[in-house]
Amino acid sequence: MKSRDRREQFVKKAERLGRLEDRLREAGVLHLSDAAGHLGVSEMTVRRDLASAPHLFNYLGGYILPAGGERTTTYRLDAEADTHAEAKELACRKAARLVEPDDTIFIDCGTTTPRMTEYLPVTGKLTVITYAMNVAERVMKRPNTNLILLGGLFHASSQTFSGDEALRTVERLGISKAFLSAGGLHSQHGATCSNFHEVPIKQAVLARAGLSYVVIDSSKLEKIKPAFFATTDQFDEIITE
Repeated sequence: MKSRDRREQFVKKAERLGRLEDRLREAGVLHLSDAAGHLGVSEMTVRRDLASAPHLFNYLGGYILPAGGERTTTYRLDAEADTHAEAKELACRKAARLVEPDDTIFIDCGTTTPRMTEYLPVTGKLTVITYAMNVAERVMKRPNTNLILLGGLFHASSQTFSGDEALRTVERLGISKAFLSAGGLHSQHGATCSNFHEVPIKQAVLARAGLSYVVIDSSKLEKIKPAFFATTDQFDEIITE
């Protein structure tokens, strides 16, 4: 290849990287296909550009983030606990009305879904499955409620567990209704969250549940987080305030 051609290719790549940086400053996170469309090149070209600039970008599960994005977008339970509190409360009241006294339900992690425990039926014999400590702590104080806590490696920032044993346990369970959380719910890119270790549990539960709901406050709509776990049509209903 002639040196002039190499220089032209270098300039074009630098221009693409600059445009990608600008787009990420606006959006925060970008799917690979959207980046390719924005730049007018193939997804393979975008991947090569990303590989040449690890100091600028992270590429995680099909999504592009600014370098350091794993740290800046990491979900922390304590930081999220009081945001949109009223909307979360209203969404959880709606969700709890769908629970019948003898159901076996899954309640996901986060700062929204744990609020459901305040409104669940107290008659009958309810069973609650979770992998989140902040859900388990509330459930264990309730009367007439069985608790199944999926264990494994503990993640302090989200108060959740992960591991193969938890997945094997889910495969042996019957789940009548699953109430899942999401950091973002996008009409095109589906349900996403901040923590990749949550994805296998969420997907295993979706595969086992008779009915599946995503419970979010409306600030999460049309947002995208790094870790994809479901398309919107995998949920029987989207519950928000």
